[in-house]
Amino acid sequence: MNDQIEKMMLDATKDMPQGYYIPGEYFEKFASLIIKECARLNKAQSYELTGVIVDTEENDGFDSICLDTVKRVEHYLAGNTLKNHFGIEQ
Repeated sequence: MNDQIEKMMLDATKDMPQGYYIPGEYFEKFASLIIKECARLNKAQSYELTGVIVDTEENDGFDSICLDTVKRVEHYLAGNTLKNHFGIEQ
């Protein structure tokens, strides 16, 4: 298991009642699914930025649409969008 996943699993289960056990492979699968979902969401943002790069390099340069896209991606990355996606309170 990845060291970071194992560390988070231990942190998440530190207050679990004694004798209660969930096999590590389930935590690892769960963590893997969360990571895959985050990667999917990040890939969508990378497509947004790819459009800006293409427009800047091949078209009229960096215009207001490019700027709006960069601002939207920055807001996504800096904000609580990912937490909100998973229903985690701020």
